[in-house]
Amino acid sequence: MERVQIKTALISVSDKTGLLALVEVLAAQGVQIISTGGTYRAISDAGFAVTEVAEHTGFPEMMEGRVKTLHPRIHGGLLGRASADEAVMAAQDISAIDLLVVNLYPFESVVERPDCSLNEAIENIDIGGPAMVRSAAKNYDRVTVVTSPEAYPELASALLEGAGCVDRAFRFACAKQAFARIAAYDAAISNYLQKQINESELAGVFPDILYQQWVKIEDMRYGENPHQQAAYYREVNPEPSSLATAEQIQGKAMSFNNVADADAALDCVRSFDLPTCVIVKHANPCGVASAENLLVAYDRAFATDPTSAFGGILAFNGVVDEILAQKIIDRQFVEVMVAERYTDEAKRVLATKNNVRVLQVKPTLQASAGFDTKRISGGLLVQTKDTPLFEPDDLKVVSARAPSDVELNDLLFAWKVAKSVKSNAIVYAREGQTIGVGAGQMSRVYSAKIAGIKAADEDLVVKGSVMASDAFFPFRDGIDAAASAGITAVIQPGGSVRDEEVIAAANEAGMAMVFTQMRHFKH
Repeated sequence: MERVQIKTALISVSDKTGLLALVEVLAAQGVQIISTGGTYRAISDAGFAVTEVAEHTGFPEMMEGRVKTLHPRIHGGLLGRASADEAVMAAQDISAIDLLVVNLYPFESVVERPDCSLNEAIENIDIGGPAMVRSAAKNYDRVTVVTSPEAYPELASALLEGAGCVDRAFRFACAKQAFARIAAYDAAISNYLQKQINESELAGVFPDILYQQWVKIEDMRYGENPHQQAAYYREVNPEPSSLATAEQIQGKAMSFNNVADADAALDCVRSFDLPTCVIVKHANPCGVASAENLLVAYDRAFATDPTSAFGGILAFNGVVDEILAQKIIDRQFVEVMVAERYTDEAKRVLATKNNVRVLQVKPTLQASAGFDTKRISGGLLVQTKDTPLFEPDDLKVVSARAPSDVELNDLLFAWKVAKSVKSNAIVYAREGQTIGVGAGQMSRVYSAKIAGIKAADEDLVVKGSVMASDAFFPFRDGIDAAASAGITAVIQPGGSVRDEEVIAAANEAGMAMVFTQMRHFKH
């Protein structure tokens, strides 16, 4: 059936957003409306004609509303086929239902509350709603089903344009969305319940079977390389301050690598309280600086490694103004800029380079929750996110000399940067600026050498700087090399069997050393 006229609609929604506007459109089309409980009262109180489900089925709602739509006159009306089932429907006095509008009990939002009990969660598992949605979506050849208030305007437009009729393509699109919604709903219930019965020492963290669902934002030109196909997906309910919810206010479409690098830059810059600029190239920070304002922070971050900054991704934890925007555009080629906001004047400046991708992301004041995942062949690695820097009580001075206040501030700055650098990570820093960054080497000593080479190439003085290492030093050679370069203080996790040897090397050089007792590998 190509086009189906909507004569009868069944509406049962927990979220009443946009309900009456939709009902007004249906009433104007002469659609008969059947409804349940609170939805029935909302429609009736607004003055629209509506039939209660109990009247339609001839069977009262019971068990405090648990049983109301699980009835042959409801499911027969949804599942009945236009020709094959007309005779049996007539014999059983089952009238066709052409449109189903349902959104489910708010299970996901209820279980997110810290005080949600298991009993409360169970009571918010919808039974009749998903059953009706399945019936309607299965019979999309005749029935239209809508599961979200966000879809009401499109449904209203389709009805108005079709003079009360809906075409097959629209019905099929609605059916796909309906089954996706039911899959997400069932997954949320399964994930929650499995965490409640998990008896391992990690009970309440990882379910025995993990269900996830992602919504496609767009197809991309290609993946990491031109021969790879790619698409960009977001979580069903992403954090409002995540990159997936960013507003792109100008520029070309984001590439696969752009998105990955922008997320790395955003994650790093949000570690800092002071105005900070982070420049990322190939997933690693190549320059980071904090200062009294973003303009100075950008100047100092750029100075760390101008060569790598070319074609990089810039992230700021504040508002980009006209002066900063102009300086960036005059100085370098930039692929992507990410900031909390841009002034109107800054937007006009950036518009002169219309290929630059400019993203605006809501600020966040708290660490993101959820899991990090990594695909392997035939499986998935899942872990909690690496959000804490260290436990305050675990931060420990292990050297004979304690760091000065200035050194300690620089150590904490360098530690935040090192957490975002691929292992093995070494960061040299001084006065809130990265002096050199060594990333992704098989040997920690070579990462330190690269950090020194980077500093030398830009005429940045290592002497008097501090050093951060994302993991412990297995031998004293890394400390000896740092001392010879002029490093005065080191921050590292500790935990090596040769810690005493490493501490002794620091003491011999008069260096301060701090253990965090928390490692930050990033692979």
